[in-house]
This record gives sequence, C-alpha cells and structure tokens, in this order.
Amino acid sequence: MRSPKTKSLLHPTRPEVPNVKNRLTSLTLLSLALAAALPGCKESHSAAPEPADPVIQGQELSYPSNHPQLRLLKTSKAEPSRMVDLAMSAKLVWNEERTQRIYPAFAGRVAQIHADLGQAVKPGALLAQLSSPDFGQAQADLARAQADANLSRKQLQRQRELLDAGIVARRDVDQAEADAARSEAELARALGRVQLYGGSGQGVNHQLALRASIGGVVVERNLNPGQELRPEQSGPGVPPLFVISDPSKLWVQIDVREADAGALRPGTRFSLEAPGLPGHRFEGRVAALADTIDPLSRTIKVRGEIDNTERLLKAEMLATVHVQRSQAGESGQGVVLPASAVLLRGDKHWVFVQSKPAVFSAREVKLGPVNAQEVVVRQGLQAGEAVVSENALLLARQFRISEEEAKPGSPATAASASGGQRP
Repeated sequence: MRSPKTKSLLHPTRPEVPNVKNRLTSLTLLSLALAAALPGCKESHSAAPEPADPVIQGQELSYPSNHPQLRLLKTSKAEPSRMVDLAMSAKLVWNEERTQRIYPAFAGRVAQIHADLGQAVKPGALLAQLSSPDFGQAQADLARAQADANLSRKQLQRQRELLDAGIVARRDVDQAEADAARSEAELARALGRVQLYGGSGQGVNHQLALRASIGGVVVERNLNPGQELRPEQSGPGVPPLFVISDPSKLWVQIDVREADAGALRPGTRFSLEAPGLPGHRFEGRVAALADTIDPLSRTIKVRGEIDNTERLLKAEMLATVHVQRSQAGESGQGVVLPASAVLLRGDKHWVFVQSKPAVFSAREVKLGPVNAQEVVVRQGLQAGEAVVSENALLLARQFRISEEEAKPGSPATAASASGGQRP
C-alpha cells in the first residue's frame, strides 16, 4: 500500500492555468477600442484648417498672417548709393614728354664718355664722343656742295654778262640759273645734315658729339669705351645709348576694366600705392584715355601723371591705383539692392516691394550699374523701402496664379460664385 507521500511524487499536482478564454476576450475588447480610437485621431489630425490663399487687389498681393510662404520671403531695404573704392593695376614709366632717347646717327667707335648713370645734365651737355668716318664723309659732302655752289654762282654771273654783251642766248642763262639753284639746294641739305649732328661745317672732323637736347637726369646708359656702333642697331628691342628724363614727373599706365571705364576721365584724381613703399600714398590725375580695348587683357589703357619730387617712385615699378566713385555711376543718384531682388520680365525689370506686413506690390524699375552682387536702381524706388530679396520668383508665381484666378470665367471664380470649393 503506497503512502500518501509516494503518491504525491508519482502524480505531482498541476499548476493552476489561467483562463485562456478570458484573456482572449480582454485582448479582443482592447483591439476593438484601439481600432475605434485611431480613426478619431486621424480625423482630428486632418481637421487642421488649411491656410487661406493670398488675395490680389489691384497691384497688391495680401497674404494671411499665418501663411507658410511668408517665412520664405526675405526682404532687404533699399540703401542709398555710396562711394566705393576701385582698385586697378598700374605700372610707372618715364614721362615721354620729358624723356630723350639717344641712338647713333652714324657708324663709329666710342672714343670718350662724359656722362654716367644718375648724373644731372643740362640742354646741350656733352654725353659722349664717337670717332665716325661716316660723319666725316657727311662733312666732306658738305665741303663738296659748297664748292659746287660757288662754281655755279660764278658761272651764272658770267652767263649774265655774256647775255648783256649779246654773245650768248637767253637759253644758256636759264640753264646756268637752274644749275645754280640745284647746287644751292644740295648745299643747304648737306649743311643741315652736318649741323643736325653737331658739325660746324668748317672743315672735316671725324669726332661726332652726342649731346642732350633736354635737361634732366641720365637714367640709362648702354655704351662702353671702344664699343663699335651701327645706325641699324636702333629701333624696337634695341636699348638706346643714353636715356635722359626728368624723374620728378612720371607717367602711370593704368589697366581699366570695361565695366569701370566710366569712372575715369581726363582730369580725374586718383591715389597710388606701391608694394615696395608701404605707408606711402601718392596723388595723381588722369591725362589721356585710349579709344580701343586691349584684345588680350580686355582692358582700356589709361595714362596718368604723378608728382615724384622726392624721387621715391621708380620707372617700371608696379603699383595699384585707387579711384573713388559712386555706386550709381556718374550721376550719383539711385539706391542699391541685392542682385537677387530684381527680376526680368520681357525687356523690363521688376521688384516686389513690401508696403505693409504680408502685403507686396510689383513695381517696374530702371537700373544703373550692375554686378554679380548688387544692382543700382535709378528710378522706381526710394531709400528705405523693403524689397523681397530671396524667393522673389515664388512671389512672382503667386502673383500670376492670383491674377489668373481673379479673371472672370476662371474655374476658381465660378466655384466661388456657386458656393463650391476651389479645385
């Protein structure tokens, strides 16, 4: 006979199982409750009121105060035009109106040099002497021309005396007069050539003197004692023997961009800065402008003049020229806007002006100078007016939509008249 303990070990007691049917019933009721609640939530979410459409009245478009597009329309105020600094690259060169370049007129050898670099000279000062047989030949031609002219004069006088005596014909006298005229012309030519290069016309002298025609400073010397010179060794690419100039007055070659050409006129004042002279600023004026544009650099060549009394500036020095000009150009009238605020419609320019909060109007404007960042409005705007500068195309589209809807016979107008909703 088994004991009660043994029986309990052989047949353990089952754990209490919850009522599955009751649990399923609870889950079913919960699901039904959630399913009933979800449509209500969705319906409450979609029930948020849709913002009203903007309304066009005349030339103005009015937005409701809570319209989401207002956050996208950024405005900028029209600013009065101001003076801006134009920086242009430039180079200093000798003043050609005060500069002389000396080349050899005859072949020869350098005999003596009387002037050196940096030496101040006066007009007529002797710079160097050449031993030149060619110059001696020119003097010999002058002597021959003088002899021929003397002979022609004597022959003419003799022919006139014979004509008076009735010995010769008038034709012989005419021939003698023509010969005398030709000899006089040749004498004048030979004498002028010799005197042009410093000869006296008295005898033959092979010494050719190189002299300064202007006063200034020897700023360049390109010859040495004993050097052989030839007249063909002159012209472009060949350095002159001497360069005499006045370094107290220099020229400035300025490269001006096409867009900035209107900022410079003869007489325009400018300031100049050179990288090699920090802290120094020099004043100058525009002297002349070219009528052509450099096809390579696309710049206009402008020549300026600058005072260099202290001789701090040097020829061939690179510099920067600064010119002050109004953003509005020569007239100085107009207001400045961001370039993104202006729209082109056909051949006219338009902007959108915010007259009141959430109220915008389209306005035609006349433009002045334009660049990638800013534009100058000459007519149509006043300083201080707020203009849409970001997403102006969005506003232009909304204007077009509102104008189409406001036309009689449009779908939106018909729906409004019948009390229906807009499609």
